[in-house]
Amino acid sequence: MVPFELPEFYVPHPARLNPNLERAREHSKAWAYEMDMVDASQNGAVIWYERDFDAHDYALLCAYTHPDATGPDLDLVTDWYVWVFYFDDHFLELYKRTHDLAGAQEYLDRLRAFMPTDGAITQTPTNPVERGLADLWTRTVPARSADWRRRFAASTGNLLDESLWELSNINENRIADPIEYIEMRRKVGGAPWSANLIEHAVAAEVPAEIAATRPMQVLRDTFADGVHLRNDLFSYQREVEEEGELSNGVLVFERFLGCGTQEAADIVNDLLTSRLHQFEHTTFTELPPLVEEHGLDVAARADVMAYVKGLQDWQSGGHEWHLRSSRYMNGGAHAGTGALGGPTGLGTAGARIGSALVSTAPQRLRSFTHIPYQVVGRLQRPDFYMPYSTRCSPHLSAARRHIVEWAGKIGMLDPVPGIWDEHKLRAYDFPLCSAGIHPDATADQLNLTTGWLTWGTYADDYYPVIFGRTGDLAAAKACTRRLSEFMPVESAVIPVPVNALERGLADLWSRTAGPMAVSARRMFRGAIEDMTGSWLWELANQRQNRIPDPIDYIEMRRMTFGSDLTMSLCRLAAGPTVPPAIYQTRPMRALEHAAADYACLLNDVFSYQKEIQFEGEIHNCVLVIQNFFDCDRERAVGVVNDLMTSRLRQFEHVVAIELPALCDSFNLDADARGAVRGYAEELQNWLAGILRWHQGTRRYEEAELRHHPAAGTPPFGGPTGRGISGAHIGRLRSSDGQGAASR
Repeated sequence: MVPFELPEFYVPHPARLNPNLERAREHSKAWAYEMDMVDASQNGAVIWYERDFDAHDYALLCAYTHPDATGPDLDLVTDWYVWVFYFDDHFLELYKRTHDLAGAQEYLDRLRAFMPTDGAITQTPTNPVERGLADLWTRTVPARSADWRRRFAASTGNLLDESLWELSNINENRIADPIEYIEMRRKVGGAPWSANLIEHAVAAEVPAEIAATRPMQVLRDTFADGVHLRNDLFSYQREVEEEGELSNGVLVFERFLGCGTQEAADIVNDLLTSRLHQFEHTTFTELPPLVEEHGLDVAARADVMAYVKGLQDWQSGGHEWHLRSSRYMNGGAHAGTGALGGPTGLGTAGARIGSALVSTAPQRLRSFTHIPYQVVGRLQRPDFYMPYSTRCSPHLSAARRHIVEWAGKIGMLDPVPGIWDEHKLRAYDFPLCSAGIHPDATADQLNLTTGWLTWGTYADDYYPVIFGRTGDLAAAKACTRRLSEFMPVESAVIPVPVNALERGLADLWSRTAGPMAVSARRMFRGAIEDMTGSWLWELANQRQNRIPDPIDYIEMRRMTFGSDLTMSLCRLAAGPTVPPAIYQTRPMRALEHAAADYACLLNDVFSYQKEIQFEGEIHNCVLVIQNFFDCDRERAVGVVNDLMTSRLRQFEHVVAIELPALCDSFNLDADARGAVRGYAEELQNWLAGILRWHQGTRRYEEAELRHHPAAGTPPFGGPTGRGISGAHIGRLRSSDGQGAASR
């Protein structure tokens, strides 16, 4: 009995079949036999018999996902997919079933030797996975650039190494929360690896100068999420019910939401649809300006579009293969019953597109039809989970006096542009936050931390006032580019600052970056640039009145909140004994992401009325959840609070289990281990201090929201243009205390 009915999938492009299919079938089987993948015993177990190989039909997968590849290229790509699926089953049989974590680590470590980014392979393969990788690497990389090799080696390494994450969860019987799952599935699921192979198959590499930009990263991530969530729906029965696998999106949502399997499957499908909508949105709204800004020539632009088309072909082709492969649950689809009923067979994929477009239209429409400035009143806040406490710096009172003097000198309290006045600055009480997140700071260190919190919040308020009201994205981009000039990495030359935003940054940078090494300075600047750049993303969404996709929102929220900026200050406190490579490891990034997500979601709960009612904002997770689930705000708050709790529990898990193992794997000495523990404790203070500040600041109180600087202009204004008089009336009613806030 199947665990749920497959939903109606959003597949906006018809699948096409490569005419070289039979050639690839014949070649891939011969290659698999040559590598000892078929009918060959491995540690006493046969991973694949010939009937298994034929039934899975990986050549059909590649013929659908790479419809325009030449015969030789289709052969090579098919061999890669035979290898990756064999690796998955080989690893399952030898290490997941036996829970052999140490053996798995040794097995995975050896595989890196068979994919050098330069030079030749020097190791001798000892099993089919190593033999296959050595053969494929040698046949593939000569035709590719050094940049592509590095990216492909990284994505292949992620796919291999993060299998340990899956194995660790199985050993601990631990199911990830939705945010952790999506983030990790991209690595263990292999779709970013597939995206690299698409470049090879279409003979069009992504230009190196744009490969790391946000639009290209979003295209890769949405492609990956679409591929993996679709696979989770088809593979639930095999993975969860037959193999005892815990890394499946349907299972993740079952446990997180406490719902039935069918409801969880429908939610996963909604998320899949949302990710594909995000892919389309990025392609049409973010990609064109990107190629213009980088001045790509005609050939490079053609390569980019060939790559995007390749990603689309993979989505559609992958869906068709899932409908046909014996590897997955697809009986209902073949029988013509349930949501997938209708024509099947070659040439009929287009017939399903119309109904899918109709069924997903409400979700897309909701994202663009939010009415801003609705009177929502104060949100009922839940009891937040917080296992940590923090002390308060003895320099708090002095920091409160200092920040008023500093902000006045910098010009943040000037009546023009009138973002803040002294009353607002004192009400916001940023020293209270810095005194909690850095309780052991000296007076000067506390003043510096307070300055960064103050500047970051002032800038966050500045962008929507100065640029959001006019919709002048060009001016916002120019402002953002100019801010980078006040953060020199290898020199001390900066322009003459012309406003409080620039003066504040110039002063803080000189006081913070001066003692840093050049590498640390560059990383710190990158954290600030991520934050300022993310505000442009917010302005673009605001201009389109587009509520973000849930995953895109969570990932961008870490930047808009300035999490990396303030965490970088915590890293400084950890001292130089922590090797820089530690901060790039999965456990450390998981620690930081979990902490950042908790703090960002906490802020969204506190700021809901401020943002939705008084600022006309759409960047708030409560609203994002309302939109995605089409639910009321009470349920949305409950989901957000559950996410906060699950993220903090992951933080605790990393501290208790993964950080000690990380220190062991790096053979850190006692001082370095103490520094790693110290950094984790700094983040615990950071979390508890941020909660304490939210509970103590007046920034989100309704009385404070109604106070405006002496210039008399509400800092966030309201909607302008035709047809918005009703919104102004609503705001007037609110100011008279007659809206929802008074009820």
